[in-house]
Amino acid sequence: MSGKIVIADSGPHPELQGKELGDIARDWQVSRAEASNRLQPASAIYFNMDEGDVQRILQFAPTMIGSDGVPSNERPHPRLWGTFPRVLGHYSRDLGLFPLETAVWKMTGLTAQVFGIEKRGVLVEGHYADLCVFDPQAVRDTATYDDPKQPAVGIDCVIVNGAIAYEQGAYQGSRTGTVLRRTLPAKTSPGLQILAEPGSRL
Repeated sequence: MSGKIVIADSGPHPELQGKELGDIARDWQVSRAEASNRLQPASAIYFNMDEGDVQRILQFAPTMIGSDGVPSNERPHPRLWGTFPRVLGHYSRDLGLFPLETAVWKMTGLTAQVFGIEKRGVLVEGHYADLCVFDPQAVRDTATYDDPKQPAVGIDCVIVNGAIAYEQGAYQGSRTGTVLRRTLPAKTSPGLQILAEPGSRL
């Protein structure tokens, strides 16, 4: 067990939320492994990715972008709110790793194509109306490890299956989302890369 680890949630020790495992172990005068055992059941944020690697992988054409962020506790990983706007704002607009259209494609059409999700990911007549309306010059993530529940800025509206789900900074009560299942054969290619949460500063 190495690298920086921040406790996101702990059943027996909720007061240690947000503390580093190494600091907890030193306070308890035990090993990090023993401290981890005492904190269970727990969840944590691991800092183990290199930013240079993240940027190189993101620029690889077959790389898809996704997030497995789950709102499971009071201090979730900032990727839950920040992954996609960080790619649009930081990696595409600010760093210029790829054009905006490529960023959107990596999040939508490419994913739908690879996983065989029919009528999703491309804006054409006859497909489901899943849309995100945002300002390309303003969109950015604001969620941090200390304050992870901060919504992105620059997003005007989110439409799910033709109904407005998010507008003017608030959820609109729509329940038109659904579980997506593979309906077409998956289309894979040599060298396919799946990079989850590139914008979450893992």
